[in-house]
Amino acid sequence: MFPLRQKSSRDLNAFARVWIPDTTEVWRSAELTKDYKLGDTVLHLQLEDETDFEYKLDPKSGVLPPLRNPDILVGENDLTALSYLHEPAVMHNLRVRFTDSKLIYTYCGIILVAINPYESLQIYGSDIINAYSGQNMGDMDPHIFAVSEEAYKQMARDEKNQSIIVSGESGAGKTVSAKYAMRYFATVSGSSAEASVEEKVLASSPIMEAIGNAKTTRNDNSSRFGKYIEIGFDRKHHIIGANMRTYLLEKSRVVFQASEERNYHIFYQLCACAHLPEFEPLKLGSADDFPYTKQGRSPIIEGVNDLNEMEATRKAFSLLGINSLPFHVPYIVFRAVENARINGFCDLTEVSYESMAHWLCHKKLKTATETLNKPVTRLEAINGRDALAKHIYAKLFSWIVSQVNKALSTSSKPHSFIGVLDIYGFETFEVNSFEQFCINYANEKLQQQFNMHVFKLEQEEYMKEQIPWTLIDFYDNQPCINLIEAKMGLLDLLDEECTMPKGSDDSWAQKLYNTHLKKSSHFEKPRMSNKAFIILHFADKVEYQCDGFLEKNKDTVNEEQINVLKASKFALLVELFQDEETPAAPSSSAPSGRAKVGRSTQSFREHKKSVGLQFRNSLHLLMDTLNATTPHYVRCIKPNDIKAPFMLDPHRAVQQLRACGVLETIRISSAGFPSRWTYQEFFSRYRVLMRQKEFLSDRKLTCQSVLERLVQNKDKYQFGKTKIFFRAGQVAYLEKLRADKLRAACIHIQKTIRCWLARKKYLRIRQAAITLQRYTRGHQARCLCKTMRRTRAAVIFQKYTRMWAARRQFLRQRAAAVLIQRLLRGYTARLEYKRLVCEHKALLIQRWVRGFLARWRFRRIKRAVVYLQCCVRRMLARRELKKLKIEARSVEHYKKLNFGMENKIMQLQRKLDEQHKDNRELSEQIRQMESHSATELEKLHMQLKTLQEAEEESRHRGDLVTSLQEELELVRQELEKNKEVIFNSVCLCLSVCLSLNEKNTLLKSEKDEMNRLIQEQEQQLKEKSESTHQEATEHLQAQLNEERFRYQNLLSEHLKLEERCIFHITFLIQCSSQSDSVHSSVLTGSEVSSLEREVPDVSLLLKLQRRVAELEKEKMDLQSEMDTKEDQLQLEQTKELEDCQRVLGAERDYEALKRQELESDNKKLKKDLQELRQSLSKGSGSKLASPGGQAYNVLLEQLNSTTEELEMRKEEVLILRSQLVNHEAFKHKVVSPTLDLHELNEDGELWMAYESLKETNRILVSQLQTQGQSHEKEVEGLRAELQQLRAELDHQQQMLSNSLELPHDALIQASLQHEISRLTQQNMDLLEQMGKQDKMIRKLKKHLKIYMKKFGEAEGVHIEQSSPENIVGESGRTVSIVRKERDFQGMLEYRREDESKLFKILITELKPRGVVVNLVTGLPAYILLMCLRHADYANDDQRVSTLLNSSINAIKNVLKKRGDFETISFWLANTCRFLHCLRQYSGEKAYAKHNTPRQNEHCLTNFDLSEYRQVLSDLGIQIYQQLIRVIENILHPKIAPAMLEQETIQGVMGVKPTGMRKRTPSFHEEGSHSLESILKQLDVFYYTLLQHGNDTELVRQVIKQQFYVICSVTLNNLLLRKDMCSWSKGLQIRYNVCQLEEWLLDKDLQGSGARESLEPLIQAAQLLQIKKKSQDDAGAICTMCTALTTEQIVKILRLYTPVNEFEERVSISFIKSVQTLLKDRKESSQLLMDAKIIFPVTFPFNPSPVALETIQIPSSLNLNFLTPV
Repeated sequence: MFPLRQKSSRDLNAFARVWIPDTTEVWRSAELTKDYKLGDTVLHLQLEDETDFEYKLDPKSGVLPPLRNPDILVGENDLTALSYLHEPAVMHNLRVRFTDSKLIYTYCGIILVAINPYESLQIYGSDIINAYSGQNMGDMDPHIFAVSEEAYKQMARDEKNQSIIVSGESGAGKTVSAKYAMRYFATVSGSSAEASVEEKVLASSPIMEAIGNAKTTRNDNSSRFGKYIEIGFDRKHHIIGANMRTYLLEKSRVVFQASEERNYHIFYQLCACAHLPEFEPLKLGSADDFPYTKQGRSPIIEGVNDLNEMEATRKAFSLLGINSLPFHVPYIVFRAVENARINGFCDLTEVSYESMAHWLCHKKLKTATETLNKPVTRLEAINGRDALAKHIYAKLFSWIVSQVNKALSTSSKPHSFIGVLDIYGFETFEVNSFEQFCINYANEKLQQQFNMHVFKLEQEEYMKEQIPWTLIDFYDNQPCINLIEAKMGLLDLLDEECTMPKGSDDSWAQKLYNTHLKKSSHFEKPRMSNKAFIILHFADKVEYQCDGFLEKNKDTVNEEQINVLKASKFALLVELFQDEETPAAPSSSAPSGRAKVGRSTQSFREHKKSVGLQFRNSLHLLMDTLNATTPHYVRCIKPNDIKAPFMLDPHRAVQQLRACGVLETIRISSAGFPSRWTYQEFFSRYRVLMRQKEFLSDRKLTCQSVLERLVQNKDKYQFGKTKIFFRAGQVAYLEKLRADKLRAACIHIQKTIRCWLARKKYLRIRQAAITLQRYTRGHQARCLCKTMRRTRAAVIFQKYTRMWAARRQFLRQRAAAVLIQRLLRGYTARLEYKRLVCEHKALLIQRWVRGFLARWRFRRIKRAVVYLQCCVRRMLARRELKKLKIEARSVEHYKKLNFGMENKIMQLQRKLDEQHKDNRELSEQIRQMESHSATELEKLHMQLKTLQEAEEESRHRGDLVTSLQEELELVRQELEKNKEVIFNSVCLCLSVCLSLNEKNTLLKSEKDEMNRLIQEQEQQLKEKSESTHQEATEHLQAQLNEERFRYQNLLSEHLKLEERCIFHITFLIQCSSQSDSVHSSVLTGSEVSSLEREVPDVSLLLKLQRRVAELEKEKMDLQSEMDTKEDQLQLEQTKELEDCQRVLGAERDYEALKRQELESDNKKLKKDLQELRQSLSKGSGSKLASPGGQAYNVLLEQLNSTTEELEMRKEEVLILRSQLVNHEAFKHKVVSPTLDLHELNEDGELWMAYESLKETNRILVSQLQTQGQSHEKEVEGLRAELQQLRAELDHQQQMLSNSLELPHDALIQASLQHEISRLTQQNMDLLEQMGKQDKMIRKLKKHLKIYMKKFGEAEGVHIEQSSPENIVGESGRTVSIVRKERDFQGMLEYRREDESKLFKILITELKPRGVVVNLVTGLPAYILLMCLRHADYANDDQRVSTLLNSSINAIKNVLKKRGDFETISFWLANTCRFLHCLRQYSGEKAYAKHNTPRQNEHCLTNFDLSEYRQVLSDLGIQIYQQLIRVIENILHPKIAPAMLEQETIQGVMGVKPTGMRKRTPSFHEEGSHSLESILKQLDVFYYTLLQHGNDTELVRQVIKQQFYVICSVTLNNLLLRKDMCSWSKGLQIRYNVCQLEEWLLDKDLQGSGARESLEPLIQAAQLLQIKKKSQDDAGAICTMCTALTTEQIVKILRLYTPVNEFEERVSISFIKSVQTLLKDRKESSQLLMDAKIIFPVTFPFNPSPVALETIQIPSSLNLNFLTPV
């Protein structure tokens, strides 16, 4: 509340918004409906729910409700940026940030307010740490990492120790905040011993949480002690050690827990491990079995696994080197409570059972003359037992802390340190005792220190800006501190009462009343109690109950029990109590007289100091430490008591804000000038309020003139040297003026636009009216014209109508006359025609009658002649009959007929036996049958002669003639039947032929359909195979890129490990030389060098072991992935084979059915043919069906054609069978019975079909095998790589494991032995290689001698054949030899002693700038290649190896010494050129095809340097990564200021009010980075790379990496800076991206992928500018932002902040709708982009067109010792 005089009527006009008190929400917003006037007692308000409310004012106090800040100031990162600084404004700002924007951190001046979200947030990863590293505190959004970075930066910059004070009540998140602060230091600093110290510092957290944290009603992991951790740093600001101090452990929790609370976590972790073998000796059980752990009746914490927590605790102990895990002692505390199990307690502690049992039930009383043992009561025994348990646990706690400090200590003294104080906040409960008293006492001291520090900072700021300093009244809690700790204060009186023989809590309370009541304003007495007192703390009044104060302050333990424990055989227990000294008086301030009286009560002599005195001394020591450091404050707030995520309880929050000093900071700030603006910020924000004449060249004078005009009261502001200071509320007033001015401008713009729209509408209406008039008049004219045309048309129509009527009348009359004439003439003609017809018919009748008479006479004569002929012929026939009867009676004729019939029957039988033959042989058989019948006829003629001779004998057998005649009649009847059968068979054959033709037609149609289906399936299979091949290619390419990325990362890590190994070894050598000079003097130079190479530090070995474990895990992942791929491949092959077999089986069944049908048809045809043959054979005597007859030949031709047609169809069926493997019709799986193929294969066709199917199956299997072999080759290659990596990893792991187990001296000796063995093995390998090479050299020399001999013979022959003149001419041409020496062959020769000189001139001392300007690009690479060619030509393998190794090492050394961009780019170009040259001149076909014939002649002939090519490729990758890191280091400081902070579009940006934290300005200042500087830097990079001769593809990869860095850094800063998420900022980012795209277009780099790498930033800018209201807008956002993750989209929407009052915030419902639409996305949950990632680089082969013989070495290089060859 503010006094009435602080507000004027101007502030409380109508529509002004204020805060009013509320019982539910603490503060509630309302709006004035009427103006306030002085003297009014009521304010007329309207609440947010549109209900009217009358707020009554108190005329005595004159207090008005506080004003509400403008909406544009709500949600600020710093509470001091608010114009009105008061409690409701702070609460509202925190609520908006916490509940709406999901932001848990907020600045309040120098304080970081952290609200516990009760939810896991992804804002503490390594990417967030990297983003905050190196940033100013006000540049990024509030975060614990920002405070840590500020402390770390001030320590490094000012060389002054720092402290981070984390406070808050239980459950507010103090421990987590302190843990994250330590993690930040461990990540960004990096220790000299690598990760060992950081891990130890972080490992201390689970240990201290296990033994010092417990579950309370307010927090599941509440710290029941305070701790201060000092993290030590060396001069290079690396962590070298740490130290921990603890305060006021809550020992009473060991023996008592309230309901729903637990004891310390370690007890429950031990009970969870009861089943483990290593814990069986402790005989543990369930937590419900022990009274010390079951009192709270809540042994389980939801979501916490005590077994896993115990495993983490044990790992932390192991990491800290505490091998003797003190797990027995907590269990001893268990046993101490159980009297029935005192035996187990004594067994575990290894103490005397009798002694412990005796002193648990007795106490010793000493008098002047004797010592007495007095039994104690049951209550005293229980209290003594509990005191012993608490004392043991306190000793254990102190011992563990000391062991942790030993593990974190270092031999060297820290240069500076950062302290992290995790201490309890102000506490007040229904019942407050000694613990709350000490906690609140500590908070009083911390609040005093905080107030002084804030006051000091304010004073320094005012003095720095030369502002007149006025004393600010702030709350001084020194009287309250004096009440507690001064002489005769509460603690002194408490210690004095503890020394009294019969001191009690009641007597102490009476002393307090007598001493301080009504004498101290901070001390009060409750009305209804005489055993309590009230202290007025800075935060609240607290009533303390006196019960238990004396006992807790004395913390007495029976001395004899301690002596029994000291006599224990348990070493750890003895160690815990070895620091126990001789008991003394508990307080030195107690009078001597009272000390003498206290002889009768010896139980108070167990401790030298009371708990209160110890706590006061440690607190003074802590304050001295904090006062000697620069403090940083973190205040943790618990939002609610039900642990609901992102829910803020106003009452709880206000209570904690009042207690933690946040509101005090606000009050101090608001008492002075809380709002502070630089002159440039003020000018940029409020230049809209300035007049033209007020614009001056000096910004300060401009601001002064404007403020003097706008604010009449000069006390409301002050002008400093660099800033303008405003009183509270003035910024809101200026914002109101600015909003009014902008609103007036908007109204003027609206007025002008509306005027323009109205005039435009008027002109449009006027033009429309004129147009309507024009068209109306035109319409009337057209109507008149139309009427005139119709009148004229009517006249014409009447004229032609009348003419038509007259003409029609004339035509009708003429037609009537013509009709009459026609009818008359027709009648006359018909009469004439009728007469002619009658005459014609009379003639016709006469002709037919005459003809009938003539025919009748002819028939009568014919019948008479025929009858006469019949009579004559009958007579002749009777004569012939008589003659035949005589011949029939002869025996010879009978025999002749009988013999012929038997032969015919035999022939028919033989024909029946021959019916199994093929259809193709039918004609042949018929011809044979004809020839056979001819021979039979001849035989019959011969037999006829014999029968004629035996005719006389046959006459004697006349009795048989009758029977033979009967048989003959039967035969004749059979012949008649055979004729009918033949006729039927012919008809059947014809029908069969017709059916076969129909079947052939169907088969043809089926064949065409099958061919069409086969073609479609082939096309589908082809498309499927192409798509599968493309997907497999893309997958393999992605895997290749991933493997390349991993490989290049391993290379970079390998280099880092090498550098660190060298550093650590040098450090160890120095340490060992200082500690043991005798030992170091014995070592020789070679031993020292080997020691430097091989002796690792223990921490390095731990790092390497961890890296090896990671590599092993990665190897296992690769192996499992490879096995999975093999299994998938085998499954796919098996599936394909099963599909093929299933298809073939279905096809086989289908073909069997078809074949069975064809076979049945074939059998029927064969049967018909057989019957036909039989009938033909039987009817051979008939002329109609005889073999030579016409009908027989026709039938034979039909059968032959049918047979040929069947053969053709069979061949087509076989072809179709081979093509129908994948036919879809076989999916129906037609089930057919199992058939015997050989039984059905009567003519071999089915077997042929089966063979064709098998051939098709073989083709498919061969294709599958080919694919399988290709996959197996790839798998084998990957397995070979895995085996190689596995071998290397196993070797390194074995070395590390062996080394870790040895002590330091043994480790050095083992390393030396390992080096000796390694060198020996290497020498053996080299000797073996030398032997092989010697053999090869001898073999090559033999071949060379043979070739030289042959060449000499050929040359000799040539010389002999040449003429003497030619010989003389050749001998005389001595000048030509000199010419050949001058003919450069592209080789350079040098002496061995010049090698070091060569590398020194060519690599070490070569300046890239001079080479690029004056010489050929890539000249060093060409020179090395020419030297290498000469070594290859000379077959000198040693020189080749030396040349390559020395050049690679020299390049590495140069890059280590001179790591600038120009040098790295130069040697990257030369390394790549050297690599390309080694490929180009290797002689391999893949590379040689790009060469000229001359270049192919220069190829290497003796050595294969493929392994060195790989080494050079690795070197190129290392240089490329170093180049990218240098580029990042150059660009990183420029990106955020240029892309986000610079106002590239003037007039669009606006600066919002800032708080006390410094913030980077959004406008361009002199010396700040701009987009032009980035573009110029990109130009420098681009042209330098091209100037050095780098490949175009490599340059494209570098540019892509640069743009990715720009995108990632800009987007990460945007996601971590709330002030940058606005519409105008999105416009600026889009403009800056367009500038970068234009740069790419100008350099013709569109296809490099750089534009695509900017896509996330482009979409983020569009997200800031797009409309964000409706559901359609949410869908548009989800469709547009494909390159952003869900976390990034939601984060930007939550951070969106209006810069002007005309913008609107994004509603919570809209954000939830976007989240709902994006919930199905499968993507990474990482918030920030990884700015450190380096894309894998490739070096595509780029042959050089430069011929080696054309290269000239300039004399400026001083390489005269190189001799051209």
